[in-house]
Amino acid sequence: QVQLVESGGGLVQPGGSLRLSCAASGFSMDQYVVGWFRQAPGKEREGVSCISSSVNSNGRRFHIDSVKGRLTIYRHDAKNMVYLQRNSLKHEDTATYFCVTSGSTYYYCSGFFVGYDYWGQGTQVTVSS
Repeated sequence: QVQLVESGGGLVQPGGSLRLSCAASGFSMDQYVVGWFRQAPGKEREGVSCISSSVNSNGRRFHIDSVKGRLTIYRHDAKNMVYLQRNSLKHEDTATYFCVTSGSTYYYCSGFFVGYDYWGQGTQVTVSS
């Protein structure tokens, strides 16, 4: 059974940092694209960042413009983990962050954020002073 579990969220002051983790079980995530979505209160869910497989693709990364320079996504395939390092956090980064992955090696990381079949339960990030 495919399972994704996020952790690392919490309350942080503006300008602070957090590292979100996504642990996969039930399958080997190294062959699949992995992404992060977020959903802020009263807003639609949006794709934030993604990383292609380093096995089947070139590990290509993508970030949306609003987080560029403040975010790093990377994977540790031996641990079956993907991480999202968030820096210089702003109030508008407050949201529930979801780790997602695909069930097909066809999909790769792009700004279209398509092909994601599996979702974690989410981890809450609150940026507040």
